[in-house]
Amino acid sequence: MSESTTYNKALRINLDESKYGSFAEIGAGQEVANWFFRAPASAGTVAKSMSAYDMTMSDEIYGKASRYVSRQRLLQMLSHEYSLLDERLSEKRGDTTRFFSFCNTVRARGYQDTGECHGWLGIRLQLHPKSSPCDILMHVRLLDLENTDQMEALGVVGTNMIYAALYHLDSLDQFVDSLLDNLAKGRVEVDMLKFEGKGFEYIDNRLCHLQLVQKGLTDAAMFLPTGEVVQPAEVLYKKPIILLRGSFDPVLRLHLDMLDQSKEAFLRELGQETVDNSMEICEISMNNLLRGTAVDHRAFLDRADALQALGKTVLVSNCPEFHRIGTYLRRYTSEPIGIVLSIGLLNELFKEKWSENLAGGILESFGRLFKQDLSLLIYPWKHSPDSELVTATSFKSPEKFEPLYRYFLINHLIHELGFSDEELLLYTGRDVTNMIHAGDAKWRKLVPKEGYPVVQHILEGR
Repeated sequence: MSESTTYNKALRINLDESKYGSFAEIGAGQEVANWFFRAPASAGTVAKSMSAYDMTMSDEIYGKASRYVSRQRLLQMLSHEYSLLDERLSEKRGDTTRFFSFCNTVRARGYQDTGECHGWLGIRLQLHPKSSPCDILMHVRLLDLENTDQMEALGVVGTNMIYAALYHLDSLDQFVDSLLDNLAKGRVEVDMLKFEGKGFEYIDNRLCHLQLVQKGLTDAAMFLPTGEVVQPAEVLYKKPIILLRGSFDPVLRLHLDMLDQSKEAFLRELGQETVDNSMEICEISMNNLLRGTAVDHRAFLDRADALQALGKTVLVSNCPEFHRIGTYLRRYTSEPIGIVLSIGLLNELFKEKWSENLAGGILESFGRLFKQDLSLLIYPWKHSPDSELVTATSFKSPEKFEPLYRYFLINHLIHELGFSDEELLLYTGRDVTNMIHAGDAKWRKLVPKEGYPVVQHILEGR
């Protein structure tokens, strides 16, 4: 029997007498449980299936929640449903059965509704009979336009999640690969996947999210300074954002100064309240993690560790075009966004390779980038101690784009940053890497101590 179809996945679980669970679904029908009822032998899996759409009824069952489609509500549902399952059935069949509870809380397309459609899905399960349960939490965006299509997609991705949790825990790669089985590309985005509890200590959730980006299940993934993985809407809602793009190979004092100078620019332009409420994000693009054609997981973790040790939120993305990362961030906040650039990256923006897939070319690229209160914060550069300082004002764009660049400056779409130490301007990450390889101790003045794990990776030759 092929296990590739949703039907066959549900059937295999139904026929597996060692696994037994309950289902609670709110917001898009009971589409996950329905797959287990469609397949034969549903009594072999389903202890209970329910839905509580009315808010008062839902609150009576699960307790109050500030938001009904949230991680908080999902955890309330998992706690209640699993506790009932364990309490009522553990004596009867707990010695031979792995119990699980699957829950979801979803905002699907409503009548005359154009809002964001998304949901939280989770499974609380035992890894062995009588063991303490673990949690797997997932956030999805439903991208179909019709309610019935979204409900169908939710049923498939929920069944995939349960199947992966029961049969693919020995391979994170296979687990992530299977989540969108039987779904056409562009129907569902998975932007958070988290493993919690005793038994999952071997899983680094940051690597799990790197896999989501690498395999195209989402454009980007986010980690707080604590290392906790988060769904971006949880932390970016109504937050001004300062984003620094870079390889961070290694992390430099230069990067820290770029962020400090950007906060000063926000302070001058937008005031203290905006600075106090802002999020600083360091973004690593997937193309900066490639070692040949493979992604270097060790390099990613070293850089993430260094940035998080410095108190920075980390974003790993598959959005090389600047307008794409701008659109991604704008999805989650209506507050000002500042993207911090070096002079070198500013020059890159005028290369037509970044807009060759846009009908409007480079004008469309800049139009998408600058819409809705986004600006570029340009950090200066010096080629050598005796050379002239290059700033946003003195920067020379390609001649044919000079009037366009002046327009950006005049209309405050591009802002000039200051600097604290001229020596920092003289060395790129590649220069520092060459110093490290050459045994030139000068690199120690340019790299914060928190960045030393990346240096060690460089010394080992990757």
